[in-house]
Amino acid sequence: MSDAFIDAYGSAQDTRSKHFTTCMEQLQEAYVMGVASAAGCTVEFKRRDVFGIDIQLIRPPESTSEEEVSVYAQLKSTMTIKPDTTKNFFSYQFKKRQYMEHLVKRRSNPKAILIVMAMPTVQANWTLATHENLLISHSCYWVSLEGANIKPGVQAPSVRIPTGNIFDVRALKQIMDRLDRGEAL
Repeated sequence: MSDAFIDAYGSAQDTRSKHFTTCMEQLQEAYVMGVASAAGCTVEFKRRDVFGIDIQLIRPPESTSEEEVSVYAQLKSTMTIKPDTTKNFFSYQFKKRQYMEHLVKRRSNPKAILIVMAMPTVQANWTLATHENLLISHSCYWVSLEGANIKPGVQAPSVRIPTGNIFDVRALKQIMDRLDRGEAL
């Protein structure tokens, strides 16, 4: 029996490749959920990827007279990038123009960010467990692309992601605080 199947768009897909991609997505989702939990936020997964949004991160209000604060996120994971922390940024290339188009839109609220996870090429090296912790190899990085320009005709645009923008508890709290104050990301 072949490992290929026909997907919903009529394209042949290798089931092992599809499964591996699913595992990459699961690892990134676990990373983001762990950060959100430690930051006091919840994660709502979007059932349909209509607007290029995978999740919504929500911080509850501190009192009943306040509103919750939330941000949309598009999640991307890749094994082709290993960010060089001695440089100020690394480049990420979208596979389709429409993925970036959703992120550059000006939004009133909630805003949207891109979260990219750079991961090792060997699946067995994605995590390391000890008695004290579970280490997830490599990090997620975030960037707001609102208002950015996409060059006409470019079907797979690239963006620069600051290496200082590690997606962690401190960063998520700062993002939520800025949004709560009505500031730009």
